[in-house]
Amino acid sequence: MDTIFSLRRVAMLVGILGGFLMATAGHAAGLLRPADGSTPPLSIKQHHVRVTIEDGYAITEVEQLFHNPNDRDLTAWYSFPVPEHGSVAEFTVWIDGKPVVGEVLEKQRAREIHEAEKSAGRETGLAEKDEYRSFDLQVHPVRAGQDTRIRLVYLQPAHLDSGIGRYVYPLEDGGVDEQRMAFWTAQDTVEEHFSFQLQLRSGYPVDAVRVPGQAAAVVTQQAAGLWSVQLDSASAPLLTASEVNNSESAAAPQQALHTGPAARLDQDLAVYWRHPSDLPGSVDAVAYKPVGAQRGSFMLTVTPGADLQPISDGSDWIFVLDTSGSMSGKLASLADGVSQALGRMRPNDRFRIITFGDRASDISTAYVPATTEQVQAYIQKVQNLQAGGGTNLHAGLKRALSALDADRPTGIVLVTDGVANVGITGQKAFLKLLQEHDVRLFTAIMGNSANRPLLEAMTEASNGFAVSVSNSDEIVGQILQASAKLTHQAMNEVRIEIDGMRTANLTPSRIGSLYRGEQLVVMGHYFGDGPATLRVHGNVNGQDVSYSTRIDFPESAGRNPELERLWAYARVQELAQEIRNFGESGELRAAIIDLGVEYSLVTDHTSMLVLRDEMFSQYGIDRRNASRRELEKLAQAQRAQQAPVSNRADSAQPMFGNSPRPSTGTGGGALSPWWALLAILGRLLSGSPRSRIV
Repeated sequence: MDTIFSLRRVAMLVGILGGFLMATAGHAAGLLRPADGSTPPLSIKQHHVRVTIEDGYAITEVEQLFHNPNDRDLTAWYSFPVPEHGSVAEFTVWIDGKPVVGEVLEKQRAREIHEAEKSAGRETGLAEKDEYRSFDLQVHPVRAGQDTRIRLVYLQPAHLDSGIGRYVYPLEDGGVDEQRMAFWTAQDTVEEHFSFQLQLRSGYPVDAVRVPGQAAAVVTQQAAGLWSVQLDSASAPLLTASEVNNSESAAAPQQALHTGPAARLDQDLAVYWRHPSDLPGSVDAVAYKPVGAQRGSFMLTVTPGADLQPISDGSDWIFVLDTSGSMSGKLASLADGVSQALGRMRPNDRFRIITFGDRASDISTAYVPATTEQVQAYIQKVQNLQAGGGTNLHAGLKRALSALDADRPTGIVLVTDGVANVGITGQKAFLKLLQEHDVRLFTAIMGNSANRPLLEAMTEASNGFAVSVSNSDEIVGQILQASAKLTHQAMNEVRIEIDGMRTANLTPSRIGSLYRGEQLVVMGHYFGDGPATLRVHGNVNGQDVSYSTRIDFPESAGRNPELERLWAYARVQELAQEIRNFGESGELRAAIIDLGVEYSLVTDHTSMLVLRDEMFSQYGIDRRNASRRELEKLAQAQRAQQAPVSNRADSAQPMFGNSPRPSTGTGGGALSPWWALLAILGRLLSGSPRSRIV
């Protein structure tokens, strides 16, 4: 059954999560050294970020300059959080003044060669993935008294929901690996120069762009659909987490909070953009197929029209709140948010509040009617919560599921920033638990380095949805987007068909449910060229629905070679999910390695290795990634010389008709009042020091 929610849940959900914006940032990403101080520290002299968002995906290029002030050579260790669904495409180290692009090998072989080259005293670099937590880079040697330059490039799908796009450059490591952080400290200060440049190139109109919490950011509209964001410490530095949290508001963006040459890499950078509210539902198609190739790659982005109707009725709400030790800096904000949520509930709603640390506890013991007296009583109980212990996520979820009332529609809101490390932690156990109940799970994944694969798998199993939340996000806006899903019908059992064209290797292989404002992004391969019929089937409120349109697959297309890597990484993620669900097999592991090597991707089982140019041939390593990167950079340079293009594929035969859709998004389609409401709520919440929006 579809869970029923009322429109008034906006205020409740804003309350439950809005306060997290003021949470203390986790550990910073950066150059690492042992915490006992036995190794003389290196420094980060420069840190430059260039981002391009276009054609449904983002390309992030990070260039850093390390300096060794010591009289002996050292090894540099650099770590940064794994971006949401991001895949490393390039790791380059400058050797003898020239950039050398890394190549991907099976992880153990790459590590063995790297250690051999270190022992021989030759320059080498290694990029590895620490599961869902971080990408870890090692460069040897950083010569005594000299600088070492590296470049990292990663790709990820662009995030767009309800007509509002979001990009996050991750810098907070999340603080979920306590043993690791006890061993290392991070050098998060850029000594000389930090810069962040983002270019948004959209074939659809863009109304506005925001960079919350960074008053010195310069946002410029250069042309229709072409926007830039610049932040440069040479003029005004990146604000630290504490400075953002202590700033009065974003009402005076012309004033920088401090000046000076140094910049702190201790807070994520979030950028939002908004499309007009009157764009219709649509289908966007991007393809890549070299001249003469038999097989091409494609990405389809399907954005439904305003077909999912609002629903309202009294509901049961179960809040499952993480109170483990990793939440110690955030618990006051959590309590403030829950208090606001309870204060906005209707009398015919009911609620339960479950917390979990080492074990699960039910604060309310039974469903509580949302009367004024009960709300005030439980606000006090929530404000008295204390953080501590491990993260027994399974116990918290099990207690929530055992509390369901079959006669009432129920939504479970799970808020966690940690990793299951107490009690049952295996993914299969979580999926089995959820599959035994007909309930939607809505998960707020707090901070970087949270166990995103587990939490996303859980929400997928329940046909719910998960949203990643950074401390730098405008949490109110995030929850306003979520509210459109919770207050409207969902399209369930979604599947697609492509007739008239041979296609293969589609991902995702299982779609599940679509909520209002969500986009369906499908990638795969095609053979041949010409027109085809795209059909989207689903079930809404027990009724079968179907939409169709005609799209064209090109004979050749060279604009977007990055699609090959994007498809490959999406497939790698599906294979990795199978391993987590059912256990590792040699076949699945081999498939991930094959994809990683063929498409030059850093995965759990493959790493990117940099050697002196002449050493690649000595080890018999093909320069596959160097060639691929040249092709991608050429395509990027050519796109940069052109105006942004529209990738809409259903203009001649609109899949969802021509009626405006006020609450869903593709290249646009957001409610303009949402943007205004976000600002209004921000001003309202700014009166509380624990929930101020900046």
